[in-house]
Amino acid sequence: MTVTLQQAKPLALTQLGLYQFAIDLDKPLPVGKQRIEQRSGLVLVAQTEERQEWVEISPLCGVDNQGEIITGFSQESLEEVSQQLLTILPQLQQQPIDCLLEHAEQSTQPSLAYGLSLMHAKLMGKLDGHSLTARTVPLIYRQADEPLSLVASRVNALPETTLAVKVKVAQDSLEDELQLIHQILAIRPKLKLRLDANRGFSLEQAIEFAACVPLESIEYIEEPCQNPQDNCTFYQAIEMPWALDESLNHPDYQFEMLPGLRALLIKPTLFGSLEKLQQLIDTAAEHGVRTILSSSLEASLGIEAISRLAQIFTPDETPGIDTLGAFNQDLLVSSGKDHCLKLAALTPLFILK
Repeated sequence: MTVTLQQAKPLALTQLGLYQFAIDLDKPLPVGKQRIEQRSGLVLVAQTEERQEWVEISPLCGVDNQGEIITGFSQESLEEVSQQLLTILPQLQQQPIDCLLEHAEQSTQPSLAYGLSLMHAKLMGKLDGHSLTARTVPLIYRQADEPLSLVASRVNALPETTLAVKVKVAQDSLEDELQLIHQILAIRPKLKLRLDANRGFSLEQAIEFAACVPLESIEYIEEPCQNPQDNCTFYQAIEMPWALDESLNHPDYQFEMLPGLRALLIKPTLFGSLEKLQQLIDTAAEHGVRTILSSSLEASLGIEAISRLAQIFTPDETPGIDTLGAFNQDLLVSSGKDHCLKLAALTPLFILK
């Protein structure tokens, strides 16, 4: 007797939707040396016969609170991503969900490639069982003209279980920033600091700054030099471990092991597809370099996804997702705020049933 094995029918996309949101911030958030007071983005909705999922696609772009163009982060604009999705979505209805991966691979927009590959993973159930985690590294930064006493109060309020904090540097005068570093360590001497310079120092400034802080308290400094080619010279001069962040977002970036390179801070929204993300994590691990997932100031829907991905891709590292405190409401998934935007409150751009 001949038995014919019938292959399972691949999951197909039955409904699709695209919505836009804008959420005000209770306090400005740093984007490099700039500040933003509102976060805008898109929500992609997709449904199969088995489940419905939502994905936040929020390129870090637009203007800051001074009306200046945000530089150094997403190259694509929100409008460009919207237009690309409005072109793609009508082609996807009733198509196998693997088409999401094909479009992700073809896309030159990192935020779109990330969003489409993330949607595929969610529809396949690959993120199930990995809930929004409380694990995070607190972000410490000083608002414009904010007294150091207020920063000190936030440090004092950190849970005793906090082992590391991220501190923004290359924002103010050298004197003020050194005072901030030493004050943090005076309050919590056992803390390890992850410094983030966002390429704000010249080589000379980076060396001068690093020479005045206790190296034993520093895990690494992200992008210390305005010219990334100076990072190795910086390390040779001061032996402070350093990490890459913005450099990873260059379309031509290829991993290279360099003296002093300790970690890669990967912002998935700025980096690209999950496949590309996994490849970089694997390559870095082969060279003993840590990989840490970090937010691009997404709303709660995007932060939840990064939290889940961190548990899957980098389970031994605490992700850098301590940015929701500035948002005045959540987006579709609750992080505990009083208000959570539902789909009906968002601006529909495309709905296909």
